[in-house]
Amino acid sequence: MLLKTFGAAVCGIDAIKVTIELSIDKGIGFTIVGLPDAAVRESYERVRSALHEMDCDLPRRHIVINMSPADVKKEGAAYDLPIAVGLAAGTGRFKHDVLDSYLIMGELALDGSVLPIKGALPMAIMARQAGIKGFILPSANASEAAVVNNLKVFGVDRLSQVIEFFCGHTTIEPTVINTREEFRKGAELFDLDFNEVKGQENVKRAFEVACAGGHNILLVGPPGSGKSMMAKRLPTIMPPLTLQEALETTKIHSVAGKLSRGSRLMTCRPFRSPHHTISPVALVGGGSNPMPGEISLAHNGILFMDEFPEFSRAVLEVLRQPLEDRLISVSRAKYSIEYPAGFMLVASMNPCPCGYYNHPSRECTCPPGAVQKYMGRISGPLLDRIDIQVEILPVSFEELSSVKTGESSAEIRQRIISARNIQSERFKNERSVYCNAQMNSRLLKLHTKLSDEAMGVLRTTMERHRMSARAYDRILKVARTIADLDHADDIAPRHILEAVSYRNLDRSSWGQQINKLPFQSPQ
Repeated sequence: MLLKTFGAAVCGIDAIKVTIELSIDKGIGFTIVGLPDAAVRESYERVRSALHEMDCDLPRRHIVINMSPADVKKEGAAYDLPIAVGLAAGTGRFKHDVLDSYLIMGELALDGSVLPIKGALPMAIMARQAGIKGFILPSANASEAAVVNNLKVFGVDRLSQVIEFFCGHTTIEPTVINTREEFRKGAELFDLDFNEVKGQENVKRAFEVACAGGHNILLVGPPGSGKSMMAKRLPTIMPPLTLQEALETTKIHSVAGKLSRGSRLMTCRPFRSPHHTISPVALVGGGSNPMPGEISLAHNGILFMDEFPEFSRAVLEVLRQPLEDRLISVSRAKYSIEYPAGFMLVASMNPCPCGYYNHPSRECTCPPGAVQKYMGRISGPLLDRIDIQVEILPVSFEELSSVKTGESSAEIRQRIISARNIQSERFKNERSVYCNAQMNSRLLKLHTKLSDEAMGVLRTTMERHRMSARAYDRILKVARTIADLDHADDIAPRHILEAVSYRNLDRSSWGQQINKLPFQSPQ
């Protein structure tokens, strides 16, 4: 007897259809072929025990299971359920031709319970594209898969439910979710707000410019100045995800198994904050069982790297290619996978090892040359990819104790959305360019033409501060974003001056002397 069930294998962040062929013939034995890993080969004992719990023992015959396409590696225990259903059909419980219309995935416990799986969303998307009628999977993953329209999603808790369903003895109500309604309800739910931040108006403005143009940003300041606290509020002012972005982001987190039980569609931009001891593989993805790394988990959102110079040099250097290409390619001997990596880098660091260089009230205790050596941990090519570099100072006691609330995240967000709409119209005919930070040399010349007055201001400021040549393009991109926030068609001298103020580390005086700034002590 030969029968088939259908499952799926995840490759990168997409799924492919897997045909599970079961041959039950004379003899005794159990064999799985088709490049299964150890977890798939061990399914025999789980399936046998689960079927025994519902008084359906394996046929005493020679069973061969082939998983096609045979050149794609099958990983994990999610193939337990389709194998068990196929074997139940082989015992004559129900007609096996009813299996042709369903994709079946799920891990089995020994008592027949169906356990959660990874990658339910890309599997559901593949099932709809393949014209499959329904998707049977664990109840814990049903909400996640049900965001895909025009596909019946059946969540189950036990193997017996599936068998009874195919026998026609019971019905399973499909999980139904209004995707657009779910997306709309969760798009603006935040626990944090920028109106809770006291002072630091210049840093808030830098964040607004960075989010409006998609610019990477680096904060340099002493401990306790509020770098991490403000960075965690960045998702509240980022433009909302589009439905397509939300689906793509949810797919990545689904494949990585990062969605909580019962999760549906991700409606807020991701905020990933890896520790500085992270390995290069954990950051970019890959491994023996390929999984997306932190770079891809931050896709369409923010990658926050606190204590930037404390990351290993190897980790920092792997950022260079995805920052430029918005894509990470992981190539190993046995596989080659591409993961999306369109994130905004937000980094923060102390100005020196002791943390108090340029502090207005505390003395730096670092030896001569320590500041330059500390900054030297970040390579020039990586620093070149960070458009905005802002120095941040502690907040005075008067600002901390003030009862006056600052501007809310909602107000800042509206200005950012308006600026992004201008950029969407500007780049509507460009491929893979969505914001000012992604402009190449051709687009830069086309959209950042300066008047003689603005060019004179740029020349004067760059010569005065002896800025490097790499700062030129970055200043123009940031100035274009500032002009968009002002709804200005042309870049004015004031836009140039503000953009120059966001290049603190390019100034020749940085690291050479301590400039004391006025500060009111809390005494």
